Amino acid sequence: MAVWDDLVGQDRVIEQLAAAARDADALVTAEAAASGPSPDASGSSMTHAWLFTGPPGSGRATAARAFAAALQCVSPDRAFGGAPGCGFCEGCHTTLVGTHADVEVVRTDVLSIGVKDTRELVRRAQLSPAGGRWQVIVLEDADRLTEGAGNVLLKAVEEPAPRTVWLLCAPSLEDVLPTIRSRCRSLTLRTPPVAAVADILVRRDGIEPALAAQAAQATQGHIGRARRLATDERARARRAAVLKMPLRVADMGGCLKAAQELVDAAAEDAKQVAEEVDTKETEELRAALGAAAGTGGRLPRGTAGAMKELQDRQKRRATRTQRDSLDLALSDLTGFYRDVLAIQLGSRVALANADARDTLERVASASRPEGTLRRIEAISACRQALDRNVAPLLAVEAMAVALRAG
Repeated sequence: MAVWDDLVGQDRVIEQLAAAARDADALVTAEAAASGPSPDASGSSMTHAWLFTGPPGSGRATAARAFAAALQCVSPDRAFGGAPGCGFCEGCHTTLVGTHADVEVVRTDVLSIGVKDTRELVRRAQLSPAGGRWQVIVLEDADRLTEGAGNVLLKAVEEPAPRTVWLLCAPSLEDVLPTIRSRCRSLTLRTPPVAAVADILVRRDGIEPALAAQAAQATQGHIGRARRLATDERARARRAAVLKMPLRVADMGGCLKAAQELVDAAAEDAKQVAEEVDTKETEELRAALGAAAGTGGRLPRGTAGAMKELQDRQKRRATRTQRDSLDLALSDLTGFYRDVLAIQLGSRVALANADARDTLERVASASRPEGTLRRIEAISACRQALDRNVAPLLAVEAMAVALRAG
């Protein structure tokens, strides 16, 4: 299996990345043979900084990790014209499983990436590759860099170490500082076709074809969400509850109750993540700090700051988990009203929520297209309010009332 196999519906991007990987391999090989300064790279498809953009679920991070693996490929077939990225050699395998010494993959589970963490990344980027090929930094959430962190990163991208490659991922070009994106080669991924997503769920995850097709259609080509929907019964139940919300906002009491339940469900998701992760993290840190058994769990003097820093990070992660859960629900709700609009306009496009057709037709017959558009705008306004740190319950209540009035 090649490193590109999990990159669905992105033939053009794969072609460009494969060409760059071949040129990168030629540069490293020529440099090693010359035992001197790096050869002239003019005309090469390879560059030191890349920016992967595309809608959620398009596979931005998957593309970046696959490219990182191709850059580290050490397959002997390369000497006979084979393309880097075999998927089997030590370089490919260790990169894909996250253990390669020269590949740092950064993903954040909090709301933003600050200056401190970025400075550590920049320090790492100045190191020479331990394995003799490339030092690769994959930043999956470049859109979450604070302004100060972006300025720290800018100098490293402007003046990289000779064998360092930055792979940045963001939803769109506008989500990255102009000064950074102007120094990167941009690759834009598209939303994968629904059929291609269903196919990979069957091939890679062993999901029954009918369920795979339904999950792919419901998520409109979002690979990660489709997999979760196909494998997690709780996710399917949560989506079913969200799709019933349009029938529950007939009066003010129903609006407020539906909003409260939506926020409570998101908070429950955050709580479950905390139960799964926080306790383990806390125990590991206490052990690392030397909290000895038989001392009542007391930490050694001078270590309270490290514990406080972990607790603060866990709180920020809980906030992001709740926001992400709400955003997922709002995406499902937007898809519902798009289907309603399609029915009202007599469109022949495939419905994302065909399994809820009775509810869709009921809502469509009780309203007009203009009202449906206003409801979609209300959901968008709710998402924007959450991005501005408006209290979740307040934002969702305002949306629920607008859904009723629309």
